[in-house]
Amino acid sequence: IALIYAFARQADDFANEGDLLPEHRIALLDGFKEELDRIQRNVKPNTELFIALQIAIEKHRLPTQPFYDLLDAFSQDVIKTRYQDFGEVMSYCRRSANPVGRLMLSLYQADTPQNVGMADAICSALQLINFLQDIAIDIQKNRIYLPQADLEKYKVTEAQIIRGDASGTWGLMMEFQINRARKLLQSGAPLGLTLPGRIGFEMRMIIAGGERVLKKLHQAHGNVFEFRPQLGKKDWLYIAYRAFSKK
Repeated sequence: IALIYAFARQADDFANEGDLLPEHRIALLDGFKEELDRIQRNVKPNTELFIALQIAIEKHRLPTQPFYDLLDAFSQDVIKTRYQDFGEVMSYCRRSANPVGRLMLSLYQADTPQNVGMADAICSALQLINFLQDIAIDIQKNRIYLPQADLEKYKVTEAQIIRGDASGTWGLMMEFQINRARKLLQSGAPLGLTLPGRIGFEMRMIIAGGERVLKKLHQAHGNVFEFRPQLGKKDWLYIAYRAFSKK
């Protein structure tokens, strides 16, 4: 798990952190792809991270495609800043979020087609929730993950987002986004009861955490410019209770 996180964290930093030029970011991500290619060919990688990752992939029989999908999503972040419709957003989620869930299921040897489907729904929902939390942060990077079709439908302009203006139809548009993410999260929620032991408990924690953030977004009427929902001590106690009691 630590290696998977290290891979994703470093690749994400290549795409999103610092003041690197786009071509430099892409080159760094391409370097990761080359290391994955070496693992795919059963050739020893050049870096310590990938040497360790190769051992973990072989030991736990992990698929390599999710790692490639993550890199593809991070590369897209470098060059794509707008999403025309929800289908485009979900295509991004399929590569930016779902691979992590699939790798976890593979690691625990629980990657049945039914489990994978539910995990995909949970991971995509969590990615959508993160997008909603970070609207004010992403616009500073000239990124908008809200579908352009939804903004047009609710007559929300980019200028309004840049101003941090939650007036007018903003609340209605955000409630639509919140409800859509909630339905997607709930569709995958049975996975928390399907998986046994530690992974089942952790999945229930994740689901309850996502639900808690959505509740905070709803209570704030979607005004993420003045209030970015975060989980505090009381929230974590509630989440742990939900996970333990399987409610």
